[in-house]
Amino acid sequence: MKTIFEKSKIGSKGVEIKKQNVPAYEFPEGYRRKDLDLPEVSEIEVVRHYTGLSRRAFGVDNGFYPLGSCTMKYNPKVNEEVAQMRGFTNIHPLQNEENAQGALKAMHILSEYLCEITGMDDITLQPAAGAHGEYTGLKLISKYHKARGDLKRNKIIVPDSAHGTNPASATLAGFEVINIKSDEEHGVDLEELKKVVGDDTAALMLTNPTTLGLFEKNIVKIAEIVHGAGGKLYYDGANLNAIMGVVRPGDMGFDVIHLNLHKTFSTPHGGGGPGSGPVGCKEEFACFLPGPKVEKYGEEYFLVNLPESMGKVGSFYGNFLVYLKALTYILTLGKEGIPYSAKCAVLNANYLKAKLQDKFDTEKDRHCMHEFVISIKKIKEETGVSAMDIAKAMIDGGVHPPTMYFPLIVDEALMFEPTETETKETLDEAIELLNDLHARAYSDPESLKTAPHNAVIRRPDEVMAARKPVLRYVKP
Repeated sequence: MKTIFEKSKIGSKGVEIKKQNVPAYEFPEGYRRKDLDLPEVSEIEVVRHYTGLSRRAFGVDNGFYPLGSCTMKYNPKVNEEVAQMRGFTNIHPLQNEENAQGALKAMHILSEYLCEITGMDDITLQPAAGAHGEYTGLKLISKYHKARGDLKRNKIIVPDSAHGTNPASATLAGFEVINIKSDEEHGVDLEELKKVVGDDTAALMLTNPTTLGLFEKNIVKIAEIVHGAGGKLYYDGANLNAIMGVVRPGDMGFDVIHLNLHKTFSTPHGGGGPGSGPVGCKEEFACFLPGPKVEKYGEEYFLVNLPESMGKVGSFYGNFLVYLKALTYILTLGKEGIPYSAKCAVLNANYLKAKLQDKFDTEKDRHCMHEFVISIKKIKEETGVSAMDIAKAMIDGGVHPPTMYFPLIVDEALMFEPTETETKETLDEAIELLNDLHARAYSDPESLKTAPHNAVIRRPDEVMAARKPVLRYVKP
């Protein structure tokens, strides 16, 4: 497919720029571009070009997208309709509070609902995404310890099954990362945890359900161990979709939490954003939250800067239109629909897992939550077909591959998360596809090793792409 620049033809026009009725402003010479090389194409060429690009991208609206731990669920179009309302899209972040009462009220209501769902006392909506939320939550914990004069707490404990962003965020926030291994039931090893906690422990970062899709049964004991050492418990909200409205992280003993509005609360996810990673906390941390925050006095809403705040972590107030989509989602489902959605996500995952476990190695002794992991290790040893091969072959079957080679503690791992929005018919089609790929691994392994056969991009050199990326178009 040609680039838009390659389709350019001198003299072609796609838009007629109207004559302006305001005086022209002459920028100083030093701020002007010497060359503005824009493509010249007709309107129909523009439409066909970007429509063609959209057809090459796979999204939830195209088909089944079981990307484990990413919660790629369908996003109801009513969310988009609300976010496109002119009263919300035409406001400016610098206009007076009295002229933005509706927007501030929406932010305040969303904050209250998120606190109720998570069991937290206060929240900031400012962080722009999940990892940004992790960083903000960890800096919040750091601010808390330093305000109490507890300056020795410089270590963050991270289980070996944690999301990769956990140790990265902890390091970026200025902490030293301590990894601990999982026990035989794939949860936090309590004895190992007892060995590493101490007066230098700032917090334990934990995802519950875990990245293996299993509920951490010892969460109360874990909280007691960490709190007993003076540390805090941080909740990675990536997997909240499995428990929202059913059980609250705040009731498990977590002190600080980040959420992914672009996962759990149905804002479109992927393609670089926009995301939103609100951070909630217990009362003892609230005074340190980033500002400004929306507060209600009487019947009016105001933006308030807290005197002990850790400071801003983003421009203005965060990704406002994402808040509207999340709020619409919560209001649409309501108090009964939120937990029902979580239960359907768990049901779908267990159905898919049960139908695959006879042919693929997975955890058979316990029910999973919203996701599960299968291992292709045995198949690879017997046929040479890897997890990558299975994933690539799924593309030919019209299904987006699951998360590959994660978590790292499982060899040849594929992590599936069907979410609550998929029908039984869709799951049955995926089961039939995977069973077929299992049979082909033994009867015709080469057909999988060379897959996909029908995709626009087949098997790029991923190492070369990482080491020598081409980040801009260069004319031939």
